[in-house]
Amino acid sequence: MPEKNNYKIKVMKNGPYLVSGHVPLTEKLIVPSGKQEHVYKEGRLLPQAENYALCRCGKSRKAPFCDNSHVRTGFDGTETASKAPFLERATKMKGATLDLLDDNRCAFARFCHSDKGSLSHLLKTSDVPENRTAALKCINECPAGRLVAFEKDGTMIEPELVPGIDILKDSEKDICGPIYVKGYIPIESADGEIYEVRNRITLCRCGVSNIKPFCDARHVKARFTEIIE
Repeated sequence: MPEKNNYKIKVMKNGPYLVSGHVPLTEKLIVPSGKQEHVYKEGRLLPQAENYALCRCGKSRKAPFCDNSHVRTGFDGTETASKAPFLERATKMKGATLDLLDDNRCAFARFCHSDKGSLSHLLKTSDVPENRTAALKCINECPAGRLVAFEKDGTMIEPELVPGIDILKDSEKDICGPIYVKGYIPIESADGEIYEVRNRITLCRCGVSNIKPFCDARHVKARFTEIIE
């Protein structure tokens, strides 16, 4: 796993995410492309800094940045996610030339939907080159890292992602999504333990996830939107 220029995200107890190391920060919009598929579109430009704090209570009026609303609202940010590694938590789905591991931590980004058929169908028919390509596209574009593809010999297939943080917005659903952390940036819990360092993962920023600090798609039911003054 490559070094990432001292990039780090620290989860503060009942507080924000403290980001250090001048991690690039962008906003990305999830927009439809085709009948089932989605793509990212560039959103507004966000200020860059060596260190910054991202809201995780969902109440900041300076979103995506923290404005100390977690103090005013008495935010309970207790981390409840398992610290077990992905390989221990995930279940396997076997395909023709690919296998899939799924840890069920869904962020409802919907990049796993394909106009060529269901992911299950694409896996089962991955001996057809175009279906294998479509399956890998579905799997590798999952920002939550819920889905990971493996060759039959056990080799993990992961996209090469430039380290950074994307603030996601779901234009189709008119809601705000999670924080997409990509490129193996370490995330440290409030108790000082480092979560498994992963290429793709989504952090909750609506404040209502049941697997804090990670997203579990509850922003959808909560109709989470930013407050910007």
